[in-house]
Amino acid sequence: MEQTNMLVLVNEQDEPRGTMEKMEAHRKAELHRAFSVFIYNAAGDMLLQQRALNKYHSGGLWTNACCSHPYPDEEPAAAGSRRLREEMGFVTDIQPAFQFVYKASFDNGLTEYEYDHVFVGEYDGPIHPDPAEVNDYCFLSPAEIEAALASHPARFTAWFHLAFPKVQQWRKQSEVCIG
Repeated sequence: MEQTNMLVLVNEQDEPRGTMEKMEAHRKAELHRAFSVFIYNAAGDMLLQQRALNKYHSGGLWTNACCSHPYPDEEPAAAGSRRLREEMGFVTDIQPAFQFVYKASFDNGLTEYEYDHVFVGEYDGPIHPDPAEVNDYCFLSPAEIEAALASHPARFTAWFHLAFPKVQQWRKQSEVCIG
């Protein structure tokens, strides 16, 4: 089986316990390794992407800059950088922020059960999204995102609802440490 279709199955401590084909892992709701990349511009606005309409779940919903699954034997940070380039068409430094586990079931019978490695970066240059992955994109302030999540929650992915407040908290704590 092609490596790009294989997910790393993990336990609650992110210790590998084997691999499984991507769709099978989502049908069986197996805990697997994932990553999410959040990008801000210098003004502090967050880059959001609207997932392509034909995605296997959550098509057309708004979410963070990119997210996916590392290949077996690929570090999550390297995978995050790779997918940021593939999906959004740019490269920038990303730093690890935190990890969390979440589980979300979808109407099509698939379940995301992920040990999610979250990365944060900054970027102000041109964006060239892959139309097979991204329907649209925009930058919004955290306050605008909070308002949109409250007024139109169904327009956002399940994981974004969980990760966004965690990223905002991480950023506040980072500013306290640096400032």
